[in-house]
Amino acid sequence: MKGAFEGALQTIPLALFAAMLLSGTAVAESIEDADEAYRRGDYETALRFAEPLADNGDRVAQYRLGVMYERGKGLPQDYTAAAMWYRRSADQGSAQGQNNLGYLYESGWGVPQDYAEAMKWYRISADQGYGLAQLNVGNMYSNGRGVTKNDVEAVQWYRKAAEQGHAAGQFMLGVSYERGRGIANDDAEAVRWYRRAGEQGFARAQTNLGVMYTQGRGVGRDDAQAVRWYRKAADQGDVRAQANLGYMYTKGRGVAKDDAQAVRWYRKAAEQGDARAQTDLGVMYRDGRGVSPDQAAALQWFRKAAEQGDTRAKTILRAIGGR
Repeated sequence: MKGAFEGALQTIPLALFAAMLLSGTAVAESIEDADEAYRRGDYETALRFAEPLADNGDRVAQYRLGVMYERGKGLPQDYTAAAMWYRRSADQGSAQGQNNLGYLYESGWGVPQDYAEAMKWYRISADQGYGLAQLNVGNMYSNGRGVTKNDVEAVQWYRKAAEQGHAAGQFMLGVSYERGRGIANDDAEAVRWYRRAGEQGFARAQTNLGVMYTQGRGVGRDDAQAVRWYRKAADQGDVRAQANLGYMYTKGRGVAKDDAQAVRWYRKAAEQGDARAQTDLGVMYRDGRGVSPDQAAALQWFRKAAEQGDTRAKTILRAIGGR
């Protein structure tokens, strides 16, 4: 997980410009116009107001212009230009600019990939208390990128982000407790942090919390609660949650047994490439459960799963001579 758990760069709302940029009636009106333009997707107008402020040395406008270049909002995507504006912002002490510059170095976008340089900028930003940067410092320690791998240090930084309410930091702290990585295993603590992240809508934490309820780890076993959390994550597109929800419908655990619903959720996960769900969907087609029997469709899904190395799918294919 990188900035924003899978790589997206966190931004600040343009509304903050009004409080952070130059004072004066004309400028304030311009910022309000830029804010409104950005909200409605009129990035060219937002750019027209942000660019002069950035040119005049405002670090927040420089950061915003970097985001617009990085995302291709209002102008062609240009990672080199994004890096330039992030650096200008970072050099003036913007924690967001420092973090995003670190991310470009980690990714090798617009600058040569350099983990040590990425760690440098993440750390500068994290030391200002920026939660996303604290998460990224934790990830660098966890993965041994730009620094010697150190799970204990990773946990310390995850905790800093988590205690600020950063959902991804809470999730990673929960993972650390569940796996006993960098800290003693404590399933109850894992559940506590998964819940805090899940209540903020963080899908991966919702899925993990569902698993803890399913298995009765750190919390009393409760299939209905497991289904509740799986559904929250599945509705956001989380593939593990979709596959798990399909399983719960197949078995009638925490929800009335419903093969048609099982097929629905297996299909969503299978179409995202989840091998386990592909095998389960193949079984449903083979047996005519929740869907009309269709051996050709079953074979198709078994083969997709087997190509990803799914052992169960390979065993089924060998048994039916479909390999």
